[in-house]
Amino acid sequence: MNLKPIADDFSVSPQIAAEDMAAIKEAGFTTIICNRPDDEEDGQPSFDEIKAAATQAGLTAIHIPIVPGQATSEDVAAMDEALAQADGPVLGYCKGGPRAESLYRATGR
Repeated sequence: MNLKPIADDFSVSPQIAAEDMAAIKEAGFTTIICNRPDDEEDGQPSFDEIKAAATQAGLTAIHIPIVPGQATSEDVAAMDEALAQADGPVLGYCKGGPRAESLYRATGR
């Protein structure tokens, strides 16, 4: 995994896989936020696959899919609420990380 810290309690990464959950949990994260729509590219794991693996590892997984450049105020509000409800450090991911970072920054945190 290629983690990029954005704040003390928020980092971003490119696409993760189900087999990354143990390492994500070991790194101290409690919540994962996926900012990719399903089927954005061939071979991408679905959010349901990621959520199932996260749940099995004891992590919370939230889906706020964003088409690049098309985040709405509702998306920002959903991100802000997810961050507020997280009980520890959060890992946001998308294809490369920029959408997750942009959405985090749009919350004003």
